[in-house]
Amino acid sequence: MLSVLSNVLRTCAQKNGAAAVVSARAYADFTTQATFEIKKCDLHKLDEGPATQVVMTRDEGLQYYRTMQTMRRMELKADQLYKQKIIRGFCHLYDGQEACAVGIEAAINLSDHLITAYRAHGYTFTRGGTVKEIMAELTGRRGGITKGKGGSMHMYCKHFYGGNGIVGAQVPLGAGVALACNYLGNQQLCVCLYGDGAANQGQIFETYNMAALWKLPIIFVCENNRYGMGTSVERAAASTDYYKRGDYIPGLRVDGMDILCVREATRFAADMCRAGKGPVLMELQTYRYHGHSMSDPGVSYRTREEIKEVRSKSDPISLLKDRMLSNNMASVEELKEIDVEVRKEIEDAAQFATTDPEPPLEDLCNHIFHNDPPLEVRGTNPWTKLKSVS
Repeated sequence: MLSVLSNVLRTCAQKNGAAAVVSARAYADFTTQATFEIKKCDLHKLDEGPATQVVMTRDEGLQYYRTMQTMRRMELKADQLYKQKIIRGFCHLYDGQEACAVGIEAAINLSDHLITAYRAHGYTFTRGGTVKEIMAELTGRRGGITKGKGGSMHMYCKHFYGGNGIVGAQVPLGAGVALACNYLGNQQLCVCLYGDGAANQGQIFETYNMAALWKLPIIFVCENNRYGMGTSVERAAASTDYYKRGDYIPGLRVDGMDILCVREATRFAADMCRAGKGPVLMELQTYRYHGHSMSDPGVSYRTREEIKEVRSKSDPISLLKDRMLSNNMASVEELKEIDVEVRKEIEDAAQFATTDPEPPLEDLCNHIFHNDPPLEVRGTNPWTKLKSVS
């Protein structure tokens, strides 16, 4: 019996060893890096723009693919939980726009700063939040990234300032962060994002003026997904050249569905900012597959055929996948394996988000101030007292 068992184990070991050799040989056969031709950016007040021939390594491609797939699956799971009434309230999904967040993050440092509007789940993830923390925040649980008290629109982590619910209000705040970078002289910058719907806000133009006067290290990014809520850009803006809106600020219009275009444009803008030539304005032409929020079916002001066409011709994940496969940078099986791992991560996070306890009432007023002694906070009437701990 023992000899039979030892023979079986020896055979298994030989097979595993052979598989490992085949696997190692297969990975060695992959192209480690490739050069790609990307779409030229439209320029405003710039003599030259980002490179149109760019290099991507295999490791970078795999990381971009995994990150975008994680964001996509996370948003689809949020859609499912919302329809089950497990997630409630405001919920703005980011699927379709993944190349914007991942491309920007690939070109800046984690020590740089980023602030965005309420479509913030993807940026919370690229800035360092975990899927588990984000999903738990969506369901209002204690393990959420803002301890279950922020919800979909108000997520934060180090060097990430939200998640802001008021249209356009994050833009002056972003300029304040950039002013701090200037003041401290730390060679950091701020990426400040807003949508085409917010682009007509007066406070944005006031911020452009201050940023240009003080030469702030800030990249203004207009994520133009073609619809401000249910209104197309053509019906909302006299000029849809958002990259020219800064007037005296250099601008770039970028294919926001191509991660390499976004990465190179952001790298170009970041280099300008670090060289004291900020601010820079970027318009990323992108598209959201869901409606404005979960309360918007997204098909009353655009057709299902339009959404289907964008998915089939311009999907950012499919575009990256096709590039990698056609240049022998990955195999179909390898990418499928990543898909399986991502799905498991999302399912585990959803399980946590539906079983983790809700925050207790006594936590309601905590963290109003940072590093202050405990204080009393008045409740809904003068006789109700709550305690706030930093």
